[in-house]
Amino acid sequence: MNKIIFATTNEGKMDEIRMILSDVDIQLLSLKDIGINIDIEENGTTFEENAIIKAKTIMEMTGEMVLADDSGLEVDFLNKAPGIYSARFLGTETPYSIKNQYIIDQLKAAEGEQRSARFVCVIACAFPDGTIITKRGTIEGFIADQISGVHGFGYDPIFYIPEFQCTTAEMAPERKNEISHRGKALTAMKEILLQYI
Repeated sequence: MNKIIFATTNEGKMDEIRMILSDVDIQLLSLKDIGINIDIEENGTTFEENAIIKAKTIMEMTGEMVLADDSGLEVDFLNKAPGIYSARFLGTETPYSIKNQYIIDQLKAAEGEQRSARFVCVIACAFPDGTIITKRGTIEGFIADQISGVHGFGYDPIFYIPEFQCTTAEMAPERKNEISHRGKALTAMKEILLQYI
């Protein structure tokens, strides 16, 4: 069985990734699983650049095939902020309950289409031979009027999808993975992985 490292310590993210890649014959390990505790400086200017920085760094440390993602929320009313700074928005130690309420407060004057937003995810795969492949997934929605839902993590409780009339935090995890930005990017990457393993 092939071993693939996913360059994250985020358990919520790992749960999603394991669910989405459950039908691929690989041993999927997080940084926590392999005992790596590293703060990688994400100094790229795009989701692609940051995902590549993470995947390449861990691949060079371990010599293994490494997947990494960079994902975030783009709020059009806020000039696409927090964007690539989503995890660091208002400080890395700030709880998402505060980050989410802050965004809602910033959009007090915004109505209808002005509240448009999207989740973006780029998955990078760094192969030991130096090859790097990226895949991008997005999901369009709106910023909700209030925090709602207990599933998911991060900005899920304020990301409202009109077709489902709920936030991504109000969706069953299986349903969310079918339509999410990470689900789309990982599904595209899965096609690549199946050619290599």
